[in-house]
Amino acid sequence: MLQDFLNPDVLIYMAGGSFVLGYLIIHQIGLRLMLLLGTALYIAYYATVAEAPLWGAIYTSVATGTANMIGLIALFARRSNWAVPRAHRDLYGEFAHLSPGDFRALMRRGHRRITTQDEVLTTEGQPVTQLVYVISGRAQVSKRGESFDIPPGVFIGEVAYLLGKPAAATNTLPAGAEIVTWNAADLTRAAARSARLKLTLEAAIARDMAAKVTLAVPPGDMRY
Repeated sequence: MLQDFLNPDVLIYMAGGSFVLGYLIIHQIGLRLMLLLGTALYIAYYATVAEAPLWGAIYTSVATGTANMIGLIALFARRSNWAVPRAHRDLYGEFAHLSPGDFRALMRRGHRRITTQDEVLTTEGQPVTQLVYVISGRAQVSKRGESFDIPPGVFIGEVAYLLGKPAAATNTLPAGAEIVTWNAADLTRAAARSARLKLTLEAAIARDMAAKVTLAVPPGDMRY
């Protein structure tokens, strides 16, 4: 039975079938696992199809299989909770829609701190120099002569940042508020270099805006 299984004719069809199934799978981990299986079957085929093993083909398959394995390990690592920075584990629940690895990449570029005095985060009509996430403390929003407060757990300056336009409102936080800030210019450059970071940032902001709509914030007041 085992000898029939190791027949080169069987191996080559199984290897090809594994690759075909892998390419039909959208899920990255499933795809890589099927390609890894197909690579192992190809190696077995190259080792048995001729009187002497086809070492060139075997070495090449081992190299591609190793690269695939490294990518697979990276995928598992990015999705593991171990990737969540210890200093921000208490915050991850608010970004749970992001994978641990994506959350880590985003937070690595931010600066978490507590305000020591009343601090103006954005000024109406002025360029936005930073993107801010409010962990605790209520921000006071002043816009067109009107003022109101917004609860913590939201981004400040997100729409102006995405559109590259001046802030539509002045946002002020009291002393003792906890925030995460990202330099807008640095974040833009980093997002331009990394499509994944760009998508991560956009996903976080989109979820934040959806939450604001749920809280019945008037559309005209959503651009902080």
